[in-house]
Amino acid sequence: MALMSFTSSLVANLGANTPLSLSFFSYTALALVYGGIMIYRRQKLQVPWYWYALLGLADVQGNFLVNKAYQYSSITSVTILDCWTIAWVIILTWLFLGTRYSPWQFFGAAVCLAGLGLVLLSDAKASDGSGGSKPILGDIFVIVGTFFFSMSNVGEEFCVKKKDRIEVVSMIGLFGLLVTIIEIPILERKSLESVKWSAEIILAFCGYAVASFMFYTLVPFLLEMSGSTLFNLSLLTSDVWAVVIRTFFYKQKVEWLFFVAFALVVTGG
Repeated sequence: MALMSFTSSLVANLGANTPLSLSFFSYTALALVYGGIMIYRRQKLQVPWYWYALLGLADVQGNFLVNKAYQYSSITSVTILDCWTIAWVIILTWLFLGTRYSPWQFFGAAVCLAGLGLVLLSDAKASDGSGGSKPILGDIFVIVGTFFFSMSNVGEEFCVKKKDRIEVVSMIGLFGLLVTIIEIPILERKSLESVKWSAEIILAFCGYAVASFMFYTLVPFLLEMSGSTLFNLSLLTSDVWAVVIRTFFYKQKVEWLFFVAFALVVTGG
């Protein structure tokens, strides 16, 4: 997750405003590798294709919005605001999967949200530009993107616990690829044409593709073992790496409010 955040932010900092194209290669790899396994097995789908189409659509929108947020906000803000997924997942699993949470768990989620509110406050107060060109806009993109991610995560959790993991990953890859192919000409054609390709951008694209392929490969196992909520809590470690990357690679100062926010999110988690 940390490598995905780093490579996505690097692509944005290199001037390539292409969040959909960034995901295109990830979905292509998933569709080819795991789709190939499905073809070899000659296995019929255990879940109707239209459910996978909805999962793929939600996943693409989540990736698009979060990756686009790096154009406007800092890597630390984007990675910690990813934790909004936790709140959305709690709501969705409670409503649709029948998961029961104690009052203390809801209190913990409220503490997390208080911490995330401090991130928004920190970005609103930032005046030196180190937090991004339009940090609040970027933060809004992340929060909306996490809602789509939560739908994708909850849907994946249901599928991997009831059906086949290989099928789930291959279908998300296939339908994610189809959605990006449709959306790139509509939303990203001009941005893609204006990219000044360099070795650094190509390497960043490759790094993101490899990292996201590994991430999507591991996600079904983690969801099956721990569920959506604990899975998203485990991703908090990427926030630590985001601080390291922002401090030592981008040479940017991290606001003290971020550390207070992170402490609240960890405590609430």
